[in-house]
Amino acid sequence: MSKLLVTGSSGLIGSEVVEYFCRLGWEVHGVDNNMRAEFFGPGGDTRWNQRRLLAAHKNFRHHELDIRDRAHVDELVSSLKPGLLVHAAAQPSHDLAAARPFDDFDVNAMGTLNLLEAARRRIPGVVFAHMSTNKVYGDRPNAIKLKELPRRWDYNDPAYANGITEDFPIDQSKHSIFGASKVAGDVMVQEYGRYFGMKTCCLRGGCLTGPNHSGVELHGFLSYLIKCNVEGRPYKVFGYKGKQVRDNIHSYDVARFIHAFYEKPRYGAVYNIGGGRANSVSIIEAFDRAASLSGKKMNFEYVDQNRAGDHICYISDLSKMKEHYPGWDITKTLDDIFREIYGVFAGKTAATREGKPSRQKVQDQPKKKGKSKTDSKTRTLPSRIKT
Repeated sequence: MSKLLVTGSSGLIGSEVVEYFCRLGWEVHGVDNNMRAEFFGPGGDTRWNQRRLLAAHKNFRHHELDIRDRAHVDELVSSLKPGLLVHAAAQPSHDLAAARPFDDFDVNAMGTLNLLEAARRRIPGVVFAHMSTNKVYGDRPNAIKLKELPRRWDYNDPAYANGITEDFPIDQSKHSIFGASKVAGDVMVQEYGRYFGMKTCCLRGGCLTGPNHSGVELHGFLSYLIKCNVEGRPYKVFGYKGKQVRDNIHSYDVARFIHAFYEKPRYGAVYNIGGGRANSVSIIEAFDRAASLSGKKMNFEYVDQNRAGDHICYISDLSKMKEHYPGWDITKTLDDIFREIYGVFAGKTAATREGKPSRQKVQDQPKKKGKSKTDSKTRTLPSRIKT
């Protein structure tokens, strides 16, 4: 029986990978210590997902382990000797990284190195797939000539008609502390492929999303946005008139690509994995889509200051992925993604009203007393931006 070890197995991508390979009959082992709850509070808790996976799949085993624990990571890799290792664990927030830089770097860079070195020493023939991020490009995508359309920003340079390719520069730009730690992990994964001849790939994700995302304000764009719409919460828009664009890929399509890479691995490969132009959406366009599903107008606030290192427009060029793996393509449309995420939160809300247990227990983060740091700069979206 083929064997998989996946880190961050209770998170969005990790849990999708668990389910995908469990359905194929693999022996699947997951590593997760619910650090997301520590990072983001109760709203980021993923224990519900861990319990769901254990109940649904007899061929899945959970391991409570912190990837910063080098000795125990080495011990687990040595004992399991998986043929595929998917590294999806991460600290994913720009804001939290700035507040807790040591924790951020220890998880994103050192945790990755711990896994790579354990794999090199114990299972050098393993296929190692690393979930990186488009934030390795820093804010350099903002230097691309843009045009402002009524409801979104877009590229105004024909060279980027299909989006950003993998040879886009990562140097000399503001990455955010999170982006910098992910660069370190990304480059190390490449180097273990090129220097040690390991079968590795870095998947530089656009907006990774899906119904199993425990979205919070600091991370989880569509999940958190749709949650706010369904529950009537205010959603904060940070700068760029709400026209900033993201391309969104369903976690299922990410899992499918990992499988394709496993079957035909390369050494030190890099891919921009996102939804491409067809699955791109701006924040205010996403407001419209959420409202069309729920019948509720979006409740939002506008903050003038954009987040440091944030992208104005980011669309992944999927050409390299499709060239190397012609059997892979996007199967989940933007409409599919919105419907699936909406279904989770709408079902949770209805179950709460009826006093029934919901599929996902989504807890609110406790409200802080007093003004937040952004209160003085918070206002409604400028009247010239219509929703």
